[in-house]
Amino acid sequence: MSTSTENTSERPKPVPFIEALIYWLKLGFISFGGPAGQIGMMHQELVEKRRWISEHRFLHALNYTMVLPGPEAQQLATYIGWLMHGVWGGIAAGVLFVLPSLFILISLTWVYLVYGDVPAIEGILYGIKPAVTAIVVFAAYRIGSRALKNNVLRTMAVLAFIAIFALDVPFPYIVLMAGTIGYIGSRFAPEKFKAGGHHGSSKDSYGPALIDDDTPTPEHTHFKWSRFIVYLLVGLLIGGGVMAMLASTYGWQHTLTQMGWFFTKAALVTFGGAYAVLPYVYQGGVEHYQWLTGTQMIDGLALGETTPGPLIMVVAFVGFVGGWSKEIFGPDALLLSGAAAASIATLFTFLPSFLFILLGGPAVEATRGDVKFTAPLTGITAAVVGVILNLAVFFSYHVLWPEGFDARFEWFSALIGAAAFIALFRFKVGIVTVIGACAAIGLVYSLVL
Repeated sequence: MSTSTENTSERPKPVPFIEALIYWLKLGFISFGGPAGQIGMMHQELVEKRRWISEHRFLHALNYTMVLPGPEAQQLATYIGWLMHGVWGGIAAGVLFVLPSLFILISLTWVYLVYGDVPAIEGILYGIKPAVTAIVVFAAYRIGSRALKNNVLRTMAVLAFIAIFALDVPFPYIVLMAGTIGYIGSRFAPEKFKAGGHHGSSKDSYGPALIDDDTPTPEHTHFKWSRFIVYLLVGLLIGGGVMAMLASTYGWQHTLTQMGWFFTKAALVTFGGAYAVLPYVYQGGVEHYQWLTGTQMIDGLALGETTPGPLIMVVAFVGFVGGWSKEIFGPDALLLSGAAAASIATLFTFLPSFLFILLGGPAVEATRGDVKFTAPLTGITAAVVGVILNLAVFFSYHVLWPEGFDARFEWFSALIGAAAFIALFRFKVGIVTVIGACAAIGLVYSLVL
């Protein structure tokens, strides 16, 4: 790397746009490990090694992305890119964080649909599925242990679980109700809705940073109504223009048009990350639109866990399978159908994230040191725990009783899942390592039988 890390007493030199571009592209190919792993990678590289941004500025940006719907790691990359090189820096960072994952998932999904019934592929998926179930259970534990600090929040998590599991309440309504309860609760019992503060300030010092605690905010980060309106109009024109083109070309009820509308809504309710929005994607993609089956949804999450990029990129898998299964361009153009649908799903899922950063970033920079987690967000986070538990129950059912409760119980899948959870919880093994090991076990098991 061109920035020296040997003399930490000197402030790094300004970073050329091309150097930042190369880093964001590299990150797009190596960003495994989910949001926590991706944020950790950026912290280690940008704060500790390259010192492009200070610890406090990094955490300030992260705190903002935590209160937004959407993939926080991708939004954090967009924010830092915008802070360093303006609007084009933010767009480049956000796009390159996602683009490699899109191409990889398109390729893997094609392989899955064409060769998914090959015994070796079936065996690998047999081992990965219980691992993914364990990962979801572990995610619920990890988020719950950090977010459910009192009985009020624990009760909200239980009610959210009951609402989505037993009453089939749509996920956006659960988010709305939880946020409303949090807002009202903050007026009567504010101590119950204080944010967890799990991204507190660090006392570590890595030397002066290019964008340090006392570095004046660049001109392009200052709030201007003219700039705000322009960015908003451009974003609406992109989303609205593509949607209008799809509707006029294919009609409102066409699969591509409905995907654009559905994933726009999904992008606005993804509080709590990908694990939280997956039930909503399941409700729409599997039950309502029938773009794919429940088993395929689990397989898609398995592929999403093993590829770089945000886990919410599973929407590309959902889109590809939907375009393929609906044969939107005819039976002779299935690959094109899948790739087009995957691209539409990705565009409408991530477009709002760019708007949130470019529109809200100046206000966040202007109030640096005074950003607070809101009570509605605390309530939403509590509800998200219950929603993720519902997802774990859904996955467990399809993995352990793939043919229904009346069929045989998959005891070997249960053993793989239990081992995967122990590896994650007790031995802190990485997600990619766990999935790789479980895939190998599933492959060997399928070959032996």
